Amino acid sequence: MIIPNNPFFADISTYSPKKSIPFYERVFRWKYYKNNNYYLAFLADIEVSGLYETPEKFKQMRMPHFWMTYIKVANLNTTIDKAKQLGGIIELSYEMIGFGKVALIRDPQGAGFTIYEGDQLKNNRTKNTKNTLIWNELHVSDITKIIPFYQGIFNWEIEKNQNEVYEVLNNKGEYIADILEIQNQYKGKYEYWVCTFGIENLATSKKLILENGGNLISKENNRMLFTDNSNEAFFYIKEV
Repeated sequence: MIIPNNPFFADISTYSPKKSIPFYERVFRWKYYKNNNYYLAFLADIEVSGLYETPEKFKQMRMPHFWMTYIKVANLNTTIDKAKQLGGIIELSYEMIGFGKVALIRDPQGAGFTIYEGDQLKNNRTKNTKNTLIWNELHVSDITKIIPFYQGIFNWEIEKNQNEVYEVLNNKGEYIADILEIQNQYKGKYEYWVCTFGIENLATSKKLILENGGNLISKENNRMLFTDNSNEAFFYIKEV
């Protein structure tokens, strides 16, 4: 069972599935299967992520390719109402019969995430499984503008640790995400949620990513930040 208000799934919006799919299949050993206009990625027989072509509306806006964080909610409409009251923007909201309710929300600084109400979308985040989603974090330029928003809609506790990272705790006191305050000169003009994927070996995965058109953005102690072959969709890799 997925705990409400926890990150649990991720998918990527891409202008060209035909270019993005081979990249991720080679880097993470995934295999994509198409279902209507959506692609599900599997690692062996385990569903691990999703992919879809960026809607024309967002292409016209020159929205970048991006990985989207999904957060489970108990009641989508209630969460939407809270988000509006706290300065969020609802980009879209819809219900799919037999699947559940979905909404794309932007926080007061513009970082987008998706909320989901239902029981058909599986929890694809693991703690230490190779080639799966293992972590989610938010990169913002001014954390004071978004703390009340996330506390208000998800009942999160947000605490600053000794490394200047803001740890996100759910209402059970479980550590579920991070928020990093990074100035635009380092992170670019966008505010965004970022996914981390577990891998076996940093050097091996780095080589694969670069050989397939990805770009190394930064190195940290135990992980690396890359873009994929679109040069826009950010993700971390970390040894597990």
